[in-house]
Amino acid sequence: MLRTQAKYRLGQVVRHRKHPFRGVVFDVDAKFSNTEDWYDAIPEDSRPRKDQPFYHLLAENDQSYYVAYVSEQNLEPDESGEPVDHPDLPDMFGELENGQYQLQAQMN
Repeated sequence: MLRTQAKYRLGQVVRHRKHPFRGVVFDVDAKFSNTEDWYDAIPEDSRPRKDQPFYHLLAENDQSYYVAYVSEQNLEPDESGEPVDHPDLPDMFGELENGQYQLQAQMN
């Protein structure tokens, strides 16, 4: 039985360790739950382990807003205190307080 505990919480602002984007956690998978095609598209020397939490993020970079799927090993807390401007954020979350957005809607 896989026993995994997520390091990051729903609503927490995080940033990618290697790529220049940040986002808000809106869902967590206890282990990899995306497609094999998605996984195989990652260069082999950069592929994360599948046996760790993966996070769904409302992500942003300097050019766009999007949804990202990122392994726990590739995330770190965003300590900037800056808000995330993703346009879907108000559908799920309220105000930013201490680096975390407050849940606005009931999540499954």
